[in-house]
Amino acid sequence: MKRSEKDQIIAEVADVAGRAQGMFFTDFGGLTVEQATELRREFFKAGIDYRVAKNTLIRKALEKVGGYDGVFDGLVGPTGVAFAYADPVAPAKIIQKFIDKHKKLSLKICVIERVVYAGNRLAEIAKIPSRPEMIAAMLGSIEAPLAGVPGTINAVLRDLVSVIDEVGKQKQAA
Repeated sequence: MKRSEKDQIIAEVADVAGRAQGMFFTDFGGLTVEQATELRREFFKAGIDYRVAKNTLIRKALEKVGGYDGVFDGLVGPTGVAFAYADPVAPAKIIQKFIDKHKKLSLKICVIERVVYAGNRLAEIAKIPSRPEMIAAMLGSIEAPLAGVPGTINAVLRDLVSVIDEVGKQKQAA
């Protein structure tokens, strides 16, 4: 591999690492071409970049970004890295599902919002709700007290505003 190719890989990995909310370092040894393609397809569907590169190039890219010294010990053997942007735990769910199905692939180490976790915590991390799931849960808990109120949320809010308006008018009159 030419020096210019190596520099390009380092720059690309540094760029995606700098933007990523989550990085999952996998050992893909033993996967068939079909299994590797299936894994890449699942990552692609979820909007996750998956890159395979030499450990030395990954290390240099992470050194360029800074703050990832805790990852370097995990850069041994064949390494693929899943970079998550919107939902930092999405790769954990895909990797766990893939491992359950094929009994291959392993997680070496992961970084979620710049915190490093050991690969043996994959099952625990995969159970963390995604951002959309957490938002839906919060909205559901806000809406729950109003569930028994007849009419729509708009009607309830309209009534609430008119009650507040009437209280204001009564205070002015007094």
